[in-house]
Amino acid sequence: MKLLVNAQPREVQASDLDAALRELGFDSPAIATALNGAFVPRAARASAMLSDGDRLEIVAPMQGG
Repeated sequence: MKLLVNAQPREVQASDLDAALRELGFDSPAIATALNGAFVPRAARASAMLSDGDRLEIVAPMQGG
C-alpha cells in the first residue's frame, strides 16, 4: 500500500499503524504519530488501520539546548 510518510511516498505491506512503524524502521517508543492529521497515541496504533494514500507523520524528540 502507498502512504505519504513525512511528506515522502513510501510503500508498506502493513495494514495497521503499529506494524507500519516497525516495517519503516521506527522502533523507538519515544515518537509521536499522526494519521491523516489526527494524533494517534501509542496505545491506539495497533488498532489504527491504514488505507492506500493515507498521510502519516512521525516525529521523534530532538536533544539539544
